[in-house]
Amino acid sequence: MSEITLELRLVFQIPESGLTINGLIGGLKESVGEIDGEILGNLMKALEERLIETMIDNDPERYQRNGHQSKPRNLKCSLATIAYRFAQIRDRQSGRSVMPLVEALAIPAYEQYLDEALEPGIGLTVHVSYRRAQSEVERIGGQSMSHTTVHSRLQKLARSHEPFGSMKHRAFRFLVVDGTKVHLQGRAGKDLGQVEMRWAMASVGSLSRFEPVGLWIDTEWREIRKELEDRLDYSQLEVLFSDGGPGIAESLLHPGMKPQRCQWHGKRDFPYLLYADGFKKAEQQSLVEKLQSVPVMTLTQNDMETLRPEDRPVVEQLVEKTQQGFEQLLQALDPQRYPRTRTYIENLMAPVTTFLKHWLDTGEVIPLTTNAIESAFSRVNNRIEVVGRGLVGARSTELTEGDLPQDIQTGALVNALEQREEFSQDQTDIA
Repeated sequence: MSEITLELRLVFQIPESGLTINGLIGGLKESVGEIDGEILGNLMKALEERLIETMIDNDPERYQRNGHQSKPRNLKCSLATIAYRFAQIRDRQSGRSVMPLVEALAIPAYEQYLDEALEPGIGLTVHVSYRRAQSEVERIGGQSMSHTTVHSRLQKLARSHEPFGSMKHRAFRFLVVDGTKVHLQGRAGKDLGQVEMRWAMASVGSLSRFEPVGLWIDTEWREIRKELEDRLDYSQLEVLFSDGGPGIAESLLHPGMKPQRCQWHGKRDFPYLLYADGFKKAEQQSLVEKLQSVPVMTLTQNDMETLRPEDRPVVEQLVEKTQQGFEQLLQALDPQRYPRTRTYIENLMAPVTTFLKHWLDTGEVIPLTTNAIESAFSRVNNRIEVVGRGLVGARSTELTEGDLPQDIQTGALVNALEQREEFSQDQTDIA
C-alpha cells in the first residue's frame, strides 16, 4: 500500500446577498465535476510517473521516455470528463512505444465511456427504457450519452458476464422454479414470437431467502436440469417448489427430493380447469367451495410459523382431514364430465401437503407457495407494462435473436392472462 498526497486550493466566488442553502449546494454541485476531474487527472499523472520511473529503474537499457500522445484521450466517467495525454516510453527490445498507465489501469483502447460511467444507465434499464435511462443519468450526473451507447454496452456485458458460476460449495436445500410467457422483439421491431422465460431460485434453509441460480429463455426443463446439476450440489436439494407445470416434476425431481405444489396456484387454477371442462362460473360454485373447505387450502404461512411441538396432534389431524376433503372432491368430479379438473386434483392432492408432512418429520416450516419467485416475476411484468408501451409505439429498443437480456413487449402479460382465461380446448397437458 502506498500513498499519494495532493495539495488542492479551491477558490469560490460567493455573492454578497441573496444566498440560500439550496443556492450554496447548487453552486457546489456545478463545481464538483471540475474538482473531481482535477483530482482524477493529477492522481493519474502521479501514478503514471511512479510507474515509468519503476520500469526505467528496473531495466534502464530497455526502456526510454518518449514524450506523450500527440492528442489527448477523452475519458468519460461518473465523476467528470477528462482529456488526458498519456505518457509514452520506448521499448528498445520490440521497437514499440507503449503507454504504461493504459495497461496498468486496464483503460479500454477505443471507448470514451468507462464501464463505471455506464453502471447507472444499465441499472436503470431494468426499470425504464434505454432512452429514459440515458436521460435520467444525464439529468442526475451531467453525463451526456446516447441511448444506443447504453444498449450496446449492456449487450456487451450480457455476452461476456456469467452471473451464475459454480455454486456447489453452497449447501442449498430448497429449489423453486417457475416460468412465464414473454414476447420477444427483434431488430427493427421484428416479432420473434412468444416463448417462455424460466427462472430457478434456491435457499439454504427455511429461514434464508431464495436467491437466483438460473434464468433461461425458451429452454426445456430437462436442459435446465442439466445446467443446475453442473451448477449446484443437486443431490442435496430436499424440496422442489413449483406450480406443477408440465415437465417440471418429471425433469427436476431426483430420488429423495419431495415436490411441494404451490397452494395459491392450486386455488387459482381450479376454476380455469372447470372452465376448460365446459363449466362456466355459475356452475362452478359448489365445487370451488368444496376445494376451499379442504384444510390444507385454508392455511397460511403465518399459521405454520406459529406452530409449536405440542401442536403435532393437530397437524396430524389436519393431514387426515385434508386427505378426506380431497377424496370427497374427487367423488364429486365425475371423470366423464370433468376429465381435466379431476386429473389436476389427483396430481395436486399429495404434493400440496408436503409442507405439513415436512413439519411433522422435521419440525421445520417451509413455504407453501411459490411467492419467492412470483414476486421476482412481478418486477419483470411491471417493466413489461411500463417499458413495453414505449416499445410497441416507438420501437425504441432493438434486440437481435440470442441477445440477453431480451426486451419484452407489453402484450406478453395480457396474452398470457387471456390464454389462461380462455383455456383452449386443445390443451391436453394437465398438471
